[in-house]
Parts: sequence; C-alpha cells; structure tokens
Amino acid sequence: MSRVLIVGAGLTGSLCACLLRRGMPSNTHIVVWDKARGAGGRMATSRSPKDPTCTADLGAQFITATPYYSQKHQSFYEELLAHSILKPLTTPVEGMVIEEDGIRNFITPRGISSIVKHYLGESGAEVFFNYHVTNIYLKDEKWEVCRKSGAPEQFDAVVLTMPVPQILQLQGDLNKLIDRTQRQKLEAVSYSSRYALGLFYEAGTEIDGPWAAKYITNNPCIRFISIDNKKRNLESADTGPAVVVHTSIPFGLEHLEEGKEKVELLILEELARVLPGLPKPVSTKCQKWRYSQVTQAVSESPGQMTIHARPLLVCGGDGFTHSNFDGCTDSALKILDVFKSNLCFLTTLRDKQE
Repeated sequence: MSRVLIVGAGLTGSLCACLLRRGMPSNTHIVVWDKARGAGGRMATSRSPKDPTCTADLGAQFITATPYYSQKHQSFYEELLAHSILKPLTTPVEGMVIEEDGIRNFITPRGISSIVKHYLGESGAEVFFNYHVTNIYLKDEKWEVCRKSGAPEQFDAVVLTMPVPQILQLQGDLNKLIDRTQRQKLEAVSYSSRYALGLFYEAGTEIDGPWAAKYITNNPCIRFISIDNKKRNLESADTGPAVVVHTSIPFGLEHLEEGKEKVELLILEELARVLPGLPKPVSTKCQKWRYSQVTQAVSESPGQMTIHARPLLVCGGDGFTHSNFDGCTDSALKILDVFKSNLCFLTTLRDKQE
C-alpha cells in the first residue's frame, strides 16, 4: 500500500484527495493534514459561538462560472448541483459586475466550506486538523514529514497545497531540492491581503435592506458587505442572521501586522457609518487573510510544480493558477495527471512493500 499525504484541507487539497481516490488504485492510502481546526482554508464558514445554526462565510462568497469553465468543468458543477451543495444565486447583489454574457453565479446553502467537506467525504481520506507541517526530509525513497507536535511520519508521495510563501518556509530537504528556476518562480508569486469580519445575531433580529450583498467602491476600509443568510436564501425565524464584511485590499495591507482586536474596532467604526441602523451583534469573529487572492501566479507552470519525481513531491493550489473554484479545480486535475504518470513507480514501490 502506498501512502499519499496532502497538506492543506482547502479546495485544492480536498478535491485532489477526491480525484486521487477516484483515479488511483483502491489501495492507495490518502492522508490530509491541515494546521487549522477545521476544513475549508480560504473557503471558510464560521459558526456563532452562541448558536451553531448561525453561520457566515468569511472567505469566498460566491462560485462564478464563465461559459468556458461551465463547459470545461461541467461534471464538477453538475455533481455539486445534484447534491444541493451549489444553488443558483437568485438574491440581489448590488454592484456585482458581470463582464461576460453567460456567466452563472452560485451560492452554497450550507456554507462555502460545504464544497470542501463534500470532497473530503468523497475521498475517504484520513483527515487530521491541528497538524502543522514544519520539515520534510527525503529518506530511503520516502518522504519523512514532521509537524509541530507528534512523531514524524513517512509517505510515498506528498502534495503541498498551501499558499506558496508557506511552502517556501518549510525546512528540511525541500529547500535543497527546489532548483534555482523553480525558486525564482515561487518567490515571484504575490497575494493580496484583507480582513473579514463576521457579525452574528440572535434569532428574531431583523436586518433590513434591499440587497443580500453589496460591493462598495468608494470606501477606504470596506469593500463588501453581505447579509449572509439572505445571500444564501436561508432566512428563518429560528436562526439568527449573520453579516459579513470584507475590507479593501489597501486597508488590509496597511493594517496587516496589527492586532485583530484593534482592526476589528476600526472595521466596526466604519461599518456604523456605512450602515448606521445595524443592530449590535451577540458575537463577532475577525479573520485576517494574509494570503487572500493571488495577484501573480507561478509563471509557465499551469496548475502544479513537481519538485521531485521519485518519490513524488508536487505543489499545487491557486498560486499555480488563479484564485477561484475553477483555478483550484484545474490545479487538482493537473496534480492527478502527475500521479497517473508516476503510477508505475508507485506500483513498484507497493509491490516491494508487499
């Protein structure tokens, strides 16, 4: 049996695990590690500490399919629609710009992280949270992977799907294996930064407005506001509403190294000016997205970068494509192609072990 480790339980990592389960031999053992407390990555859905049925998407808000990707990734969209994980966006979003005819926008009734959880469930992988990878060593045709706490483990193949700067921070043999050209490409990757703030309310709280979500273009702090349950068509007297605020990129960059408590106060002060009648929430959550969206991806490396072929170590994620559902899907498909091309080698390893 060959053991494959996927580092990162975001969209690319979860879909990669699912595709490997469907496309590789059945006795391939897939393991997923993530340093966070739950699945989702930047497709994060948070729950109110007062009411677990009150949720808010603090990362991605919509899934947008262009005509090109609607056709290219048709089977992925059909699967998620068939499971009611995706539904068409029908509520009004003020300021949403549609630049191409035929674009379709979808929402996730159970929260944006439900996409990731679906793929993890389909993968049958062993998933471990609070597993923060620190070092990777090449030992006897295997990868020895170390984390902050716990014993090192060995794998026959490793897939790294975290943001590119975090890949470059890993210690051990990885830095020696990345060649000069690869390093230059990886170091050139850049991301925008922003904050997201979730406001959670008690059941029965009314938040009025003609829109479910709104883009704001003339505010130095706030770029986007969503009444999240309304956006997802989940208005109910039994569940409290939630409001999500995303800051502008300049605001995120300016306050990137400040404490979240201080930044939250700044956002709330500006929000009170933008929506002066907004009720006081029962709880809040401020999320810093240091690596929000890719502004410059790895050049000439569509979808993935293979660092070492035997044993296989491959990097993927939106840093190798672009920051949306289709970019991550492209990356996962490219990683699957790499595994299929290395299948003979993994089969030989398995035969030796057995």
